Amino acid sequence: MKGILGRKLGMTQVFTEEGKVLPVTVIEAGPCVVLQKKDTQNDGYEAVQLGFENKKHSRATKAAIGHAQKANTAPKRYVRELRGVTLNDYEVGQELYADVFAGGEFVDVIGTSKGKGFSGAIKRHNQSRGPMAHGSKYHRGAGSQGAIAPNRVFKGQTGAGRMGHERVTVQNLEVVKVDRERNVILIKGAIPGPKNSFVMVKSAKKKH
Repeated sequence: MKGILGRKLGMTQVFTEEGKVLPVTVIEAGPCVVLQKKDTQNDGYEAVQLGFENKKHSRATKAAIGHAQKANTAPKRYVRELRGVTLNDYEVGQELYADVFAGGEFVDVIGTSKGKGFSGAIKRHNQSRGPMAHGSKYHRGAGSQGAIAPNRVFKGQTGAGRMGHERVTVQNLEVVKVDRERNVILIKGAIPGPKNSFVMVKSAKKKH
């Protein structure tokens, strides 16, 4: 298992040697700093804590500043843990760049989906609308909410509410190209989140 943190820059397209067009997402991957190594003896599990993009000291807590100083770096805006790694391959303060991955590898990308605000049941749960004629008086309602007898709505019913802005993982995406000089990874397909949002790229779990 290996991984890196980055920022989604947007989408573009590249041409293969056969002349085919591939839609790709451009990710600014790294440089990431290893902030901490967690082991079974002290923490109960093994993991590597990575940090991406410096944060102003005026906007960081004293705890975050002190934690980053142990790795001889500035406090970071985006901090995540990567499990399933070989701890001996990492050192506190080590920097990781986009070339941890290579073209042809498969990865899982974790991000936060776009927030849609307060949405109705049709948009949020893909429910069907009613007749749009004037006499129906039922167009985009939520539909039946269950039996009348308990005089309440059971938990788990699909209705209106906040939509999006959730942690989403897209699996088995192919790395098309890695640019070490620009610290950029091109990944085939779409990944969750808006432009300039933080993402985590790690080795695919279900691809061999």
